[in-house]
Amino acid sequence: MVRISGAAFATMAVDDAKICDLFKEAKPGFFSFEYFPPKTPEGVENLKKRIVRMKNLGPVFVDFTWGAGGSTSDLSLTLTDCAKNELGCVANMHLTCTNQTASLAEEALAKCKSFGVRNICALRGDPPRGSDKWEATEGGFACALDLVKMMREKHADYFSISVAAYPEGHPDAIDEIPEGFDSLSESEKRRCRRVTGEDGKEKVFVCRDAKFTAELDYLKLKIDAGSDFIITQMFLDADVYCDFVKACRAHGINVPIIPGIMCLTTFGGLCRMTDLCKTRVPAGMLDAAKACSATDDEFKEWGIKMGADLCTKVLAGGAPGLHFYTLNLEKVTVGILREMGTITQEQADSCRAGDADAKTMVSAQGIVSGTK
Repeated sequence: MVRISGAAFATMAVDDAKICDLFKEAKPGFFSFEYFPPKTPEGVENLKKRIVRMKNLGPVFVDFTWGAGGSTSDLSLTLTDCAKNELGCVANMHLTCTNQTASLAEEALAKCKSFGVRNICALRGDPPRGSDKWEATEGGFACALDLVKMMREKHADYFSISVAAYPEGHPDAIDEIPEGFDSLSESEKRRCRRVTGEDGKEKVFVCRDAKFTAELDYLKLKIDAGSDFIITQMFLDADVYCDFVKACRAHGINVPIIPGIMCLTTFGGLCRMTDLCKTRVPAGMLDAAKACSATDDEFKEWGIKMGADLCTKVLAGGAPGLHFYTLNLEKVTVGILREMGTITQEQADSCRAGDADAKTMVSAQGIVSGTK
């Protein structure tokens, strides 16, 4: 993290819109895009051009992740500043507690204020690379709740704060159930993961009801501390999201709950992500995905159809909008929106054909040349 001198605040940017305010005016079915900081300068340039192209589709905001252990903190700040002040997007930045002291978090927030960025996603974060267990940093925060409390204490209502939630339960709270599917409660059966192991036997994983209730208790604490809305972890079963929203409402959690939609681009990626997150996969989905995995293009077409079906169902179930985990790619995200009829074919074609215009715009602003 770069220390901030007083000179950094000499010129304050115009304050951005707060996402929680934009939601009040947005029509149901709005959408937003999430990106992660690339590893190379060339990747950063390509991402900025992609953001320009996808901005023309009308997202309510764009979102930038904060790498594990704060590994991309400087670039996350730079991209958020760029998206807001040079590319004209409403920008939301993740801020995590991993490897982060309170003073460093405060510096990141101060820098956001200097950019006029008013939207933060407060997260605990993943364990640092090479570590299987998350541990609080000395002088830092124990959880996202601590971060939310600090932001409200020190910055009042300047920031619109979002937090994460896990419709199937946090992966750390999901256990393998040796007794099998029939031993589960009805609610557990609706969110459990069932997979066939290498030995041909079924394995069942679930966040048991008691742990699920504890997670709802914690989520309500984050909301009561001042969080404005929720973005969910990925899921592949629309009923899981709808059940989760009902459980939240019964628990007194009444803020908007935006479903996080993972844009699936490869069969291997689908398998890795669902294993890592212990995601429920509806019956037959993996077989259908594998049947369409002969080429990347064929799989992406399947991902578009599957994604559009999932989005249509969650919107019909009351979701206010959609948050797309783009994986820094546009084909599947744009394809889903077109398949749903949310954007026109002309908009989709313009996004795909807009590389030259985007490059011109980005170059003119001094981004590609590195002068900014």
